[in-house]
Amino acid sequence: MTLALLIIAGIIVAAIALFMLGIHWGFRAPRQVEKGTPQDLGFAFEQVWIPSVANKRLFGWFLPAGNATQTLVILHGWGSNAELMLPIAAPFRQAGLNVLLFDARNHGQSDTHSFSSLPRFAEDLDSALAWLHANHPTACEKLVLLGHSVGAGAVLLAASRRTDIAAVISVSAFAHPEWVMRRYLQTVHLPNILIRVINRYVQWVIGHRFAAIAPMHSVCRITCPILLVHGTADTVVPLKDAHAILAHCPRPHLSLLEVVDAGHASVDKIEEHAPALLAFLQEKADFKPSPHAPTPHTTTDYGA
Repeated sequence: MTLALLIIAGIIVAAIALFMLGIHWGFRAPRQVEKGTPQDLGFAFEQVWIPSVANKRLFGWFLPAGNATQTLVILHGWGSNAELMLPIAAPFRQAGLNVLLFDARNHGQSDTHSFSSLPRFAEDLDSALAWLHANHPTACEKLVLLGHSVGAGAVLLAASRRTDIAAVISVSAFAHPEWVMRRYLQTVHLPNILIRVINRYVQWVIGHRFAAIAPMHSVCRITCPILLVHGTADTVVPLKDAHAILAHCPRPHLSLLEVVDAGHASVDKIEEHAPALLAFLQEKADFKPSPHAPTPHTTTDYGA
């Protein structure tokens, strides 16, 4: 009887261990290493290594715009990297902003760490901002954050805890991590009780309750202008998430730009709307474009 119980206990422990490993494996970030540089787009740049938490280093590029005192810091999404965000960076650099792009831990050329999460993306963003303040203090007169997907959630979380951010542009942010998890896990036909167990376990692993880091709550703690940018054809994070953020926190400084036919990773279509993004900065955050930059559209309706 004792042997049978030990065998059953061993099977249960093994099953739990496999279950936990399966979760970590299933939610690991795929790594894509940069193959090009900003020079491919004609931009001078400084390759940088940014110290982050746990003695990890972040790979990045700083694109200076002469003596500009306004800087855009860009954070990619899950499984992406700095190079894939260059198309969005280009029009801002052309408009006279310095641009800092970097890879979060476990992404691009940055160091490997145990796991990735929205809070860790935000930690890496704080590290990048600390590096910027230390190495280019004159470029920090006006700081703008732009993030995509998980990176969007991270820039919102970071901005909710800082006072040195002039504006935030959030591209394809989800409203709540639990919604994302539930949508994904339902595609593999897991029962609701198992989905709840997985959500609780993930919160334990990352050390944060989903509600505490949810973008729909972060925006309520941000005082600077925020522009939500979302594609109408996004099937990963549907447009209704952006509407949910607006409904949860209807503030004058929070607006939405819907990009027709853009999917979750449609960077090219977002790039096409660069004049609207620049207009947002000019109208809402007193952005001063370069004298040689294209004139932004100033009649854009961002929506409620």
